[in-house]
Amino acid sequence: MNEAAKSLEKKVYRVQGFSCANCAGKFERNVKNIPGVHDAKVNFGTSKITVYGDATIEELEKAGAFENLKVEPERPMRQTSFQVLRENHPEPNIYRVEGLSCVNCAGKFERNVKELPGVQDAHVNFATSKMAVYGNATIDELEKAGAFENLKVIPEKLGGQTVKNILEAKANSEEKEPFYKKHSTLLFASLLIVLGYTSYFVNGEDNLVTVLLFMSAIVIGGYSLFKVGFQNLLKFDFDMKTLMTVAIIGAALIGEWAEGAVVVILFAISEALERYSMDKARQSIRSLMDIAPNEALVRRNGHEMFISVDEIQIGDIMIVKPGQKIAMDGVVVSGTSSVNQAAITGESVPVAKTVGEEVFAGTLNEEGLLEVRVTKLVEDTTIAKIIHLVEEAQGERAPAQAFIDKFAKYYTPVIMVIAALVAIVPPLFFGGDWGTWVYQGLAVLVVGCPCALVISTPVAIVTAIGKAAKNGVLVKGGVYLEEIGTLKAIAFDKTGTLTKGVPVVTDYKVLNDEFSKDEVFAMITALEHRSRHPLASAIVKKANRENISFAEIAVDAFTSLTGKGLKGKINGKDYYIGNPKLFKELLGAGFEGRLKEETAVLQNEGKTVMVFGTAREALAIVAVADEIRESSKEVIRKLHQLGIKKTIMLTGDNQATANAIGNQLGVKEVRAELMPQDKLDDIKRLRAEYGKVGMVGDGINDSPALAASTVGIAMGGAGTDTAIETADVALMGDDLSKLPFTVSLSRKALNIIKANITFAIGIKLAALLLVVPGWLTLWIAILADMGATLLVTLNGLRLLK
Repeated sequence: MNEAAKSLEKKVYRVQGFSCANCAGKFERNVKNIPGVHDAKVNFGTSKITVYGDATIEELEKAGAFENLKVEPERPMRQTSFQVLRENHPEPNIYRVEGLSCVNCAGKFERNVKELPGVQDAHVNFATSKMAVYGNATIDELEKAGAFENLKVIPEKLGGQTVKNILEAKANSEEKEPFYKKHSTLLFASLLIVLGYTSYFVNGEDNLVTVLLFMSAIVIGGYSLFKVGFQNLLKFDFDMKTLMTVAIIGAALIGEWAEGAVVVILFAISEALERYSMDKARQSIRSLMDIAPNEALVRRNGHEMFISVDEIQIGDIMIVKPGQKIAMDGVVVSGTSSVNQAAITGESVPVAKTVGEEVFAGTLNEEGLLEVRVTKLVEDTTIAKIIHLVEEAQGERAPAQAFIDKFAKYYTPVIMVIAALVAIVPPLFFGGDWGTWVYQGLAVLVVGCPCALVISTPVAIVTAIGKAAKNGVLVKGGVYLEEIGTLKAIAFDKTGTLTKGVPVVTDYKVLNDEFSKDEVFAMITALEHRSRHPLASAIVKKANRENISFAEIAVDAFTSLTGKGLKGKINGKDYYIGNPKLFKELLGAGFEGRLKEETAVLQNEGKTVMVFGTAREALAIVAVADEIRESSKEVIRKLHQLGIKKTIMLTGDNQATANAIGNQLGVKEVRAELMPQDKLDDIKRLRAEYGKVGMVGDGINDSPALAASTVGIAMGGAGTDTAIETADVALMGDDLSKLPFTVSLSRKALNIIKANITFAIGIKLAALLLVVPGWLTLWIAILADMGATLLVTLNGLRLLK
């Protein structure tokens, strides 16, 4: 390993002494400035720092610059067998798998791969068609382990190509391949059936030519089915292909060649359509993969060149022209532009970017030329993390899916027993005709195929999670997708969630007509400019925005009056700015009347009031408040419309301010003056009362409450790794309006899943009832199975709209 590569080795440390998210951010920036450190990431929620490069413990602790800050290397915890496996094989080989059309196939493929020599473990993600293999196996061995026709295994990276390049090349070649070549076997078998029925009507059912044509159609059209079905029979492994194999062989043995051939073809069509539908659902992730460019224009050693994103290093300067997509995450070092961040945040309104501001891979530079210093490698970009987490989420089984998978495990053997009883009991005990009842038993096998039941849930989950991601909502798994639709109460952190989290001047009134408004505000700003109080920034921003000049005003004898305000001498005269209590002390009885009334009105509106003046007279009143987001009131209203029984605002602010903001928003309960532990207690109280409770916060300071809720929802995930890592659901933009959309999407997905399961079971029960009068045929059975599978799949794909 060369020196450059060594410097990017990852080291994880535990950090003790963090008291706020700002301290964590400052510590991260300081560590990045240590010589030998290329990058660093602080996770405030877990009190950990990851350092890419070399730094001593002493250097790290000095970078903190906080009293009692301690840094120690991450100690290995007692490991599970899987963690030991990952340690021995830290980097699994990732493959894309094509040809998986059902959950059972994926499970069987995973078991077969685990049995290969040299493979310690394997995990197949059916939803995303990906497989992680811990150990060594050739492509040929993996494809043979599949034992399915047309199964293809593609490495995630091959000869410098990313899987995106490979998939694009394959898609282009498939588009050029004619339909008749792609489905030649199916078409040829269908032709044989047509010829068979022609011979059936001309020569008769028992004619040798008729039988040979139908037999050929069964063998050619069902070759891949029989190949797997016979293997399963030998292993006593019963799945839908086993059921179909037994049914078709049984049909041939009792002389029902025509119906056996039709069952083969219709099953093959059903599988092809099922595969197409799952590919359509998976397209939500492939569309995310297409967002970021494969290469970027980079300046190195004074030369500009296009290079692959895989070769771009941290610190490289990218040049992004108007109309181009940004290829990597980074910080603007030159230029000004507006950037469309819809790919990441779901917001279509462009965001202004200038020097020092962060930009994300996959976003569109709309106007100016930007030079961007790369801050993350291609695998660590925000869009890469989103893709990875969404793929993982789509692979996580939702409760409904877990139930169906478990149900199907026992359902298939039960169907085989029922089919055997239908075939044997009537002839043995009631004098029924063997041919008739064996035929009925075979039909039961076909109609009992669990295809529709097994596919009913994953297609809806995959589609919904992909749809959410494209709209700037990252859902971390099927369980959270289901849970968010069942919430009865939602708690909101105030600062940065319902409000913008930045104080602004809301009211300004001059009380003495001898002074102009700008003249008084300039003096106020001259004093506040010397303060580090958060409210001072709101005063300075207003002055700068309105071009009020204050820099030339000299302030002498500047003093901070702790807990009260500021004092300074301007033009030889003492001036004060501070809270109403300060002026009550200064003015005494002079504070009563108009001044007291006006400050009280503003305070009742939830605003922080400051008074400016001398020891004898109040000259002006300034009110500052954390502005409410424009969308917050509408979001609360929509959530109430959706049937959320309780909305509650949690804040550390004083009760009066909290009540004023809560009344404006329309939340049903306000809890103020809370510490983090109090917020946690409130969430526990709500869960005891309502059962399912969501918590919306910033993903950092609200970590305990987010973790205790049924679903933790973090705001502004695009800007913070912590929000993406800690929350169950992350709203990638600072857009609270995505919350009602997510609740609605979840409920729609739940309704579709319930409808699919009900329909899949209902149509099978209806078909099975036809056994009683002896009306069930193989035609009806396969049409019921194929029809149910297609309808539940198409119903799930409705979520794409």
